[in-house]
Amino acid sequence: MKPWEDPTLEWLEADGLGGFASGTVHGARTRRYHALLLAATRPPADRYVLVNGLEVWVRTAAGQYALSSQRYAPDVTHPDGARRVVGFESEPWPAWTYETEDGTRVRHELFVPRHRAAVVLSWSVEAARGPVELFVRPLLSGRDPHALQRENPAFAFDAAGTSAGAIRWRPYAGLPAVLASSDGAYDHRPDWYRSFVYDEERRRGLDHVEDLASPGVFRWELRPRGQAFVVFEAESTEPAEPPRDGASLARALRAAERRRRSLLRSPLDRAAEAYLVRRGSGASIVAGYPWFGDWGRDTFIALRGLCLATGRIEEAGRILEEWAGFVSAGMMPNRLPDRGEQPEYNSVDASLWYAIAVHDYLAAAEAAGRPAPLQRATALHHAVDEILEGFSRGTRHGIRVDGDGLVAAGEPGAQLTWMDAKIGDWVVTPRCGKPVEIQALWINALRIASAWNPRWQRALDTARESFAGRFWNEAGGHLHDVVDVDHVPGTVDARLRPNQIFAVGGLPLALLSGERAQRVVDIVGERLLTPLGLRSLDPGASGYAPRYEGGVRERDSVYHQGTVWPWLLGPFVEAWVRVRGGGARVRREAARRFLAPLDEHLRVAGLGHISEITDAEPPHTPRGCPFQAWSLGEYLRLSRQVLVQTAAGVEREVRRPLPAREGRLDRGVRPIDA
Repeated sequence: MKPWEDPTLEWLEADGLGGFASGTVHGARTRRYHALLLAATRPPADRYVLVNGLEVWVRTAAGQYALSSQRYAPDVTHPDGARRVVGFESEPWPAWTYETEDGTRVRHELFVPRHRAAVVLSWSVEAARGPVELFVRPLLSGRDPHALQRENPAFAFDAAGTSAGAIRWRPYAGLPAVLASSDGAYDHRPDWYRSFVYDEERRRGLDHVEDLASPGVFRWELRPRGQAFVVFEAESTEPAEPPRDGASLARALRAAERRRRSLLRSPLDRAAEAYLVRRGSGASIVAGYPWFGDWGRDTFIALRGLCLATGRIEEAGRILEEWAGFVSAGMMPNRLPDRGEQPEYNSVDASLWYAIAVHDYLAAAEAAGRPAPLQRATALHHAVDEILEGFSRGTRHGIRVDGDGLVAAGEPGAQLTWMDAKIGDWVVTPRCGKPVEIQALWINALRIASAWNPRWQRALDTARESFAGRFWNEAGGHLHDVVDVDHVPGTVDARLRPNQIFAVGGLPLALLSGERAQRVVDIVGERLLTPLGLRSLDPGASGYAPRYEGGVRERDSVYHQGTVWPWLLGPFVEAWVRVRGGGARVRREAARRFLAPLDEHLRVAGLGHISEITDAEPPHTPRGCPFQAWSLGEYLRLSRQVLVQTAAGVEREVRRPLPAREGRLDRGVRPIDA
């Protein structure tokens, strides 16, 4: 199957404000989130879908031909523009080539300019036997991206002109107006297009039928080699630019964006950039497209790859500084609200991942010869100290340091670890007690903070000793997933899950070494490893689910019951390299064995990105979010920091583990100075 014939292959263009454009290479929208203009009015939150799609057709002397396709209920594809696609390119932005039956060839390109809530579209006639008329009819909504629109009398079709010749529509009061800057003629012809069907939403057990409004049609008369432009933009409250006609605006934005993208190291750097967004006067990371906002845990895990592995050190500092202001009672929010809500403080690990990200950022800044400004470093140190103080005193949801120096967490109805699926009042994987990765994170955070605050050294020593004595499962040859289950002393959850890998890899300080570390890596590799990540549960365990499919309840109930998570490949591969000594040969072998399937996955599902999850069993079908920040982040951390790139003889860099000694962490990075 050619890429443009695959209805599951998706593309993404993001604006850096929290808005984006996305769709299928095939052309027909399959998700409610697929849109040409999806803008954030309070970046990166308060998102609205403004321009959902287009109807496009050409008229030549031989007849009229569609260049677009839509899916309608119950299962109708119309018109037939998708069958005229003869080529597709993804770099430097999505571009399609169409060929009609009379030999007319039309190239269609689109891109989203960085830090501008707009999408620029162009059509150029590459071959024709005479004049070509091009028609473009935009399809609009003006809704929450998680919702759907049905035909209603409140939609305002009115069109008004601007001083620059743009057309302005404001579908609903209180939402941003849509500006359409074009060099074509506009004919106001309001109409409703009814019963679009979104196949992916149907497969996910969700509402999947929508009506869209079209206010009119743009028309161009093009000669061979002629071009047509239209820029759709969310009207801004910022000072307006000098008026420019549609063609001039589009050409200027295209030239500027082409120059900007040419300076990026690779398509992967551009993919990483998609997740980096403004938040107020600071910055943050979107956890994934098309439906996630910025989440604490995801931000701090993904930052190490998306920012530090790509050299965006200053941006990493701005993100961490922005989040430092959200510490409350020793906790970082699990999620920042989409609109009008309070931050959600229901995560035990987000706060500890923040400490890891702070450490790696400060070390990277120091290594690059650009140490963090004193004011920022002080703020980050203070935030980490606040977190440790809060955990030590005890905070929300039963999170506290117990008498053995380890972190206990959990209460009925709360999902606190990254295995956080919840259906109504049912927490699918509660993991109440002392989860293994929380202890690895806690001990690492204590080790990090002790570099500038000696008071944490005693707590560090106690926690390390308790971890060594309480988590090893000799009969299973691995670590328990949770001890003191439901806060009952001495009870254990001995099921084999991937969380234990953080005791060996993925964090600055490894808690296991020698034979035990090797046994953990071996059993995780044998039972949980797949080509695209780690299973979330041993296939032999009760409740193991080989597929992630069905409605909301069916999917959420198996989210962490076997489903594969690509981001976990990062800590696993780092652990695999560590227990084998970390030499160049080992790293080359790891790159060959573990990165090749991810390289292939970059051409599957979300183009140039890595999916959130896959099925637990072959063929490991991609599921969930097709553009996931921490999945790509860990791939970049592996490929640019942990391993050696074997392609073209260029070696990937690795931070080889060193023996622990005073003032230095096991990964060999410099200590954080006060």
